[in-house]
Amino acid sequence: MGEIKVGTASWTDRTLLDSGWYPQTADNPEKRLAYYARQFPLVEVDATYYSPPAERTARLWAERTPAGFTFNVKAFSLLTGHPTRVSAIYKELRPETSKRNLYPDDLPPQAYEEVWTRFLSALDPLVEAGKLGALLFQFPPWFTIRRDNKQYLLEVTRRCAPLRPVFEFRHASWFDGDNATETLDFLRAHRLAYVSVDMPQGHRSSIPPVLAATSDLAVVRFHGHSDKWTSKDIHEKFGYHYSERELTDWAPKLRELAGETEQTHVLMNNCYRDYAQTNAQQLQALLGETG
Repeated sequence: MGEIKVGTASWTDRTLLDSGWYPQTADNPEKRLAYYARQFPLVEVDATYYSPPAERTARLWAERTPAGFTFNVKAFSLLTGHPTRVSAIYKELRPETSKRNLYPDDLPPQAYEEVWTRFLSALDPLVEAGKLGALLFQFPPWFTIRRDNKQYLLEVTRRCAPLRPVFEFRHASWFDGDNATETLDFLRAHRLAYVSVDMPQGHRSSIPPVLAATSDLAVVRFHGHSDKWTSKDIHEKFGYHYSERELTDWAPKLRELAGETEQTHVLMNNCYRDYAQTNAQQLQALLGETG
C-alpha cells in the first residue's frame, strides 16, 4: 500500500486564525506554519491561484518546515484559463487595457510564456528542499471534455516537467456516461494524475466522487457539501463540517485507493474556521486505525 498524506488547503485563513485552533504562542506566520507542520505532513497553497508566488516566500516556506514536509501548490489562475485580475499579473507584463480581468489570449505570446517561466521558477526553493509535491491545475467549469483540452493537459505536463501537475475538472462532461472511461483511460495512458473530489452534486461544476488512480500519485480533495455552493462568499461555499460518520465511511475507500498507487494526497478544502483542520485530524486518526 502506498503512503497517505493528509492535510488542508489553507493554514492562514482569517477565520481559522480567529477560531482558536492555533495556540496563543503561535502568534506570527513563522510559528503558525511550524505548528501546522507538526500536525500534518502536507499542505496545499491556494494563494498562488490568485497571485503568482515570490521566490522569497517559497524559500521561507521551505525553511520553516521540517524535512519530509510537502507543499502542493495551486496553479496561477491565468495558467488554467480562469479570468485573472490585471493587478495580479507581473507589473512589467501587464498589457495596456481597460479590462478588469484578462485571459491567456489577452497577453502577447512572449508575456504569457514569461508568466509560465516565472511561476515555475519561483518554486525552486521548494524543489531544492525536496518539499514540492504537486502543482494543482483546477480548471474552470467551461473546460469541457474536448480534444484541444486534452492536448492542453499534455502541454501543461511538458511545461511543468520534471515537476508534477495534477488535474481537477469542474465540468460534468468529463464523467457523463461513457466519457468517464474515456477520461480515465486518457489520463492513465499518459500517466497523468487525476484529482478526485467530494463536492456538492447537481451543479454545472459538479464532478461525481470517483476515486481513481491514474498514475503513481492520487489526489483527493474534500470540498464539503454546503447548500450554498453557488455563493460568491467563499466561506459560505466551503463552510461545511464533515461528520464522524462521513469520514468513517471515507477511510476504507481512501485505503483502497492508496493500494493502487505509490502516494495519495488527501486534502480538506472545507476552509472555514477550523473545519478543515479538525476534519483532517479526525481522518488521520481513522486512517491510522484502519491501517
